Amino acid sequence: MAREADWKIFTNAGPEIGVASTKAFTTQLAALLMLALSIAKSQDKNADKRKQATQELRETPALVDQSFNLKENISQITQNISTKHNALFLGRGMYFSIAQEGALKLKEISYIHAEAYPAGELKHGPLALVDEQIPVIALAPEDSLVEKLLSNLEEVKARGGTLYVFGNANSTIEVKKGKFINMPDCGDYNAPIIYTIPLQILAYEVACLRGTDLDQPRNLAKSVGGKQKEIKRKK
Repeated sequence: MAREADWKIFTNAGPEIGVASTKAFTTQLAALLMLALSIAKSQDKNADKRKQATQELRETPALVDQSFNLKENISQITQNISTKHNALFLGRGMYFSIAQEGALKLKEISYIHAEAYPAGELKHGPLALVDEQIPVIALAPEDSLVEKLLSNLEEVKARGGTLYVFGNANSTIEVKKGKFINMPDCGDYNAPIIYTIPLQILAYEVACLRGTDLDQPRNLAKSVGGKQKEIKRKK
């Protein structure tokens, strides 16, 4: 694809051995933000927002380190999740996409069926699945949508669901059954990267407990093409 493209943006993140992409995802988020900043600058638009986004990009490496420091807290919830057959991830706005990444990683490397859903659509299907046997992982930053998210989480609590919430230290969310994990204080622009990493760590820890092959999950491949399919048929 890179050879055929007229324009390319390389992440320069080095090789990724595992089939399930982790650093490729987060570095592509950073690259897309840099692309957006470049376009905005070329059109001389949103100078204040550009300045804020640039500052958050500079702060991202330190915040990534803080996200890795959450591993001990995350390990406290993986034992319960590792024994389940299903998991539900919730997020609102841009955090729904991050919830999708979390669900995909858990599904790929731990073989637990995981589904991500926009929290606002909870009553349009997923709520029917919620009971004591399904862990619900929610992304709950203190933003303009947090009050609506609170209502969604109350629906989960009312049905006996176990909640694992990733949110700000000053959050008003109370979790009695499950765990609240304090996230590093980040901005709107680098939050997708910072919130992704703990979910990837969660998937990794669960997969380790279940004894799966993290680098080569069953039935998956790094890329799918005619040549690869031909090789598999010969085997």
